Amino acid sequence: MLYMPEITMDEFSAGLEKTRTVLIPFGSTEEHGSHLPLDTDTLHAIEVSKKLAQKRDIFVAAPIHYGVCRSSADHPGTVSIRTETLKSLTIDIVGALYEKGLHNFVLLSGHAGGTHMATLTDAGEFLLKQFPDLRIAILTEYMLASREGRHLIETEGDSHAGEIETSRMLHSHPQLVKGRAAREFPDFPVGILVRNKQKYWPGGVWGDPGKASAAKGKELEALVVDALSKLVTQLETFAE
Repeated sequence: MLYMPEITMDEFSAGLEKTRTVLIPFGSTEEHGSHLPLDTDTLHAIEVSKKLAQKRDIFVAAPIHYGVCRSSADHPGTVSIRTETLKSLTIDIVGALYEKGLHNFVLLSGHAGGTHMATLTDAGEFLLKQFPDLRIAILTEYMLASREGRHLIETEGDSHAGEIETSRMLHSHPQLVKGRAAREFPDFPVGILVRNKQKYWPGGVWGDPGKASAAKGKELEALVVDALSKLVTQLETFAE
């Protein structure tokens, strides 16, 4: 498995003979209710990335444990970085990997925040102009889970630390799940920016963790890995 934190420089060089594709897991250090760890998003992205690397030849870069967490910025434990920082970090990492011979990039984010994803997309657009033969895909593995596993999910509008994410953690890291937080949906005022975000989202849950199960998590993970593999195949053969 070509997981870059664990391979040598010789193994990296040998890997280039098999593939020029790399997956970069992006996550966050962010509250996930009272029952899931702060590293939930990163753990999701790493888990499916490694599972994919066991099925096909693909490099997996070291994960990014920090992201832009606007809605949860005031909750205990959340460490949010600036959009400028995330954009610069993304450009630098992709540029360095490109110089090492990798040309196909999948930026897979376990964190699905709108500002966070828009920043990654902005970085990707910049990189497309910098490197004419670079291919890049930017997506959230949560999007894949909610889309591919929609027949499994009982909670309408389930999102952050709810049925989907709790199920995933119950399967992959059950020792880190501390019971179940209560069902909750945030109540932010439409169009108005607020300073005290936790006031409108006290529990930090968006969905119903009570509907979660390890069995759902196992199936969701498999669906995400399969969908991700199809995306990689499409990217590697993509021509404009």
